Amino acid sequence: MFPYVEETYTPDEQAILRRYVTNLDQPVFALVNLPEVVKGALFARYSRSPKTLRRLFLDEFVGDLDISGDLSVDATVGLKRAEELYQKVFGEYGDDSVAQLGGVHLACEQSSNVLTKILEWGRLMAYLEQSTRYLGYDNRLASGHYRYYRPPELLDSPVGARYVGDMDRMFDTYAELLPEIQAWLGTRHPRAASDSDFVHRQAIRAKALDALRGLLPASSLSNVGIYGTGQSYELLLLRLRSHPLPEARTYAEMMLVELRKVIPSFLQRVDRPDRGGEWSEYLAATRDQTRAVVERLWPDEVPGADGAVPDAIDEVRLVDFDPEGEDKVLAAICFPYSTLSEDEALRRVRKLSAEDRVALLSSYVGDRKNRRHRPGRAFERTDYRFEIVSDYGAFRDLQRHRLLSIDWQPLTTRLGYDLPDIVAQSGSEERFAESMARSADLYQTLVAEYPVQAPYAVALAYRIHYVMQMNAREAMHVLELRSGPQGHPAYRRVAQSMHRAIADVAGHRAIAAAMVHVDHGSTDLERLDAERRAEARRAARQS
Repeated sequence: MFPYVEETYTPDEQAILRRYVTNLDQPVFALVNLPEVVKGALFARYSRSPKTLRRLFLDEFVGDLDISGDLSVDATVGLKRAEELYQKVFGEYGDDSVAQLGGVHLACEQSSNVLTKILEWGRLMAYLEQSTRYLGYDNRLASGHYRYYRPPELLDSPVGARYVGDMDRMFDTYAELLPEIQAWLGTRHPRAASDSDFVHRQAIRAKALDALRGLLPASSLSNVGIYGTGQSYELLLLRLRSHPLPEARTYAEMMLVELRKVIPSFLQRVDRPDRGGEWSEYLAATRDQTRAVVERLWPDEVPGADGAVPDAIDEVRLVDFDPEGEDKVLAAICFPYSTLSEDEALRRVRKLSAEDRVALLSSYVGDRKNRRHRPGRAFERTDYRFEIVSDYGAFRDLQRHRLLSIDWQPLTTRLGYDLPDIVAQSGSEERFAESMARSADLYQTLVAEYPVQAPYAVALAYRIHYVMQMNAREAMHVLELRSGPQGHPAYRRVAQSMHRAIADVAGHRAIAAAMVHVDHGSTDLERLDAERRAEARRAARQS
């Protein structure tokens, strides 16, 4: 059974698409023969559009391009010239660094929210994922089905009908509550005279989508745009091919086919038994061996076991930091401007007066007019490790920060779920709770026989346990970005707590104070100001 829905195109549309995408009927395809700025703009628009990338290109981009010179191109048959060119360099020299010099924009559509986290693991790639904050999941695929992944191995099993039935009911609840919550919010937040109807509607809808995204199961489909080098794709494919989730392995094979049409020589080793084969086997073996040892040591604390659920778990806990972190940052600031050794710089920093310490840090941080003005690498001298329990929706957003170290436990229903205030205040709590119970019951039905597929059943409101470790420079970026007033309340709360912990638990008050763009305020309509700015930009372009 092929679990993906094929999109159809007219003969004229097919003739255009063949010049720019590597296939017309698969959920994975590469973009070729387009300017880099067009590919980037396509991906940027992609994250907030319900359309597939091919349809988006036809509807919104192709009319602005001069495509007359591409009439003879057929990207769906591969690029022989690219093969010949890279074969000469890669084959003759065999240097891995050569594979860092060619990149590909790859569209990955109809991917479950379980798979997207596997796809987005690599640090040295760029990702844009379709957002649950801007797109309603009440709309259906061309097949008429709701937008969730249908694993063939489940659908062909005795629990297949149960899986489809429960998924449909979960999406029904989402679709029923969305207009009700929007109407309730519209009454609670009437339009200001200075706002257009469009701006108000967009802000209200975004708030409703934020409140209800927790109803969506992790099987919900997403579109992901990926840009990476040949070397990055090689590593991604090796991980996917060794992964226990069948969806990941299926996706790996589709990706390999499309990538070989564009950068074939960079991927020669992926399925060679003595190279990529051994590598994937190593990844699988170490994972399975480690899991077996942990299960032997603590059999009651493995996923799916009936371990005791903690009475209360802190949402954010700073579990490790360096008490001398601020001294070390100050020493690192001095190092390139002096002839001192690291040890001597640190010794002298410890003797500085409070006034001199402030002057040194202030000069290095400077006047940060916006959050993109960040100090240099001296802030990488100290680290913070946070243990976090948040709903899976917030985790999805925080997991995208790949320069830090992040790891997580399997998604289950064991830690309970978060009920949004808006759902409770609007009188929708009972239906929300019913859907959560349905999710938990389906998870329990699946987990014994299908442990790697069971997370598909878990609603995004359920909590997941993870750790994030980052240096102070990355913390500045993450916390200022994710605490912004336009952000989702769930991850804003996490970012704000992390910032307070750096100041109060670690005692790094000067470092925390340098993060001047962390927002600790609260707002009712998170997207309102952003929508106002977007409308102002549109008006300026048209004037």
